[in-house]
Amino acid sequence: MRRRAIAFALLSAALFGASTPLAKILLGSTSPLLLAGLLYLGAGVGLGAWLALRGGFKPVAGGDLPWLAAAVIAGGIVGPALLMFGLARTDAATASLLLNLEAVFTAVIAWVAFRENVDRRVFAGMAAIVAGGVILSFEAIPTSQSFNGQILISAACLAWALDNNLTRRISGGDAATLACIKGLVAGLVNLALALAQGAYLPAPGLLAAAGVVGLLGYGVSLALFIVALRDLGTARTAAYFSVAPFFGAGLALLLLAQAPGPAFWIAAALMALGVWLHFSERHRHEHAHEPMAHAHEHVHDEHHRHEHEFAWDGREPHAHSHRHGDVVHSHPHYPDLHHRHRH
Repeated sequence: MRRRAIAFALLSAALFGASTPLAKILLGSTSPLLLAGLLYLGAGVGLGAWLALRGGFKPVAGGDLPWLAAAVIAGGIVGPALLMFGLARTDAATASLLLNLEAVFTAVIAWVAFRENVDRRVFAGMAAIVAGGVILSFEAIPTSQSFNGQILISAACLAWALDNNLTRRISGGDAATLACIKGLVAGLVNLALALAQGAYLPAPGLLAAAGVVGLLGYGVSLALFIVALRDLGTARTAAYFSVAPFFGAGLALLLLAQAPGPAFWIAAALMALGVWLHFSERHRHEHAHEPMAHAHEHVHDEHHRHEHEFAWDGREPHAHSHRHGDVVHSHPHYPDLHHRHRH
């Protein structure tokens, strides 16, 4: 499950990173805020269509609704708006550097506010990945810019960091449903704001292109990110997701038919080192599980030894509401749904 979660986190980063140069191409034909709305809306509509084919939305637990609402407001509405206003006042080099703050803010909030476990190996891995992102985005020495623009972009990163940590609280829910709701709400709000400011809808071809980019780079990417949160915790998932600029830069070089420079390979080496440090982490100690009841995808390991109140066909993994009893044991673990304890 952990290796699958790592693969999902890296695939999420690849999809989001690849969407960046594609979005920049589309940006030449429409306003930034309108494009943000179209990308999110493409994610929401596309996932909604897939959910309809799958059999419909899975209900969101009542206790998860406040967390979901706060995550949508922070990451889907406040974050994109702050970024667009900040980009209007800041040069591209400075903005690229500042966007690396999202991973740092995400980890700090997870470690300080939510008491997620961190050791020197995890911290070093995060530092290596962020350093790679800084080198990759440092295309030029930032010129003197409005301080307000830099503050706005930093605030956008903080909003997304809050979104990541809030989403972790509901990561046991259906990932596609959660990502669809976030996409629809964020898309409609950003689209309404853009139209209110005088923006016009682009040609049908560009609408379709934005929808496809949004579905893959925002919708599918977010669903994979939520599944990774479930099994890895916030800080570690954010670290893997921080390699997104590498995938974006690689695709941009491919589209422009350019040879990567030294900075690209230095960044790749640092990010690979950071991923290896996280992947090779071994965290083990005696810990206690308190009784709890929830629903999520699982296999019948030592944490899921329960009876079924329905006819089970024997397939794993599967998802249903189940109850955990209290248990004390020791084994390698990570801050997933079942290991959010103090150290």
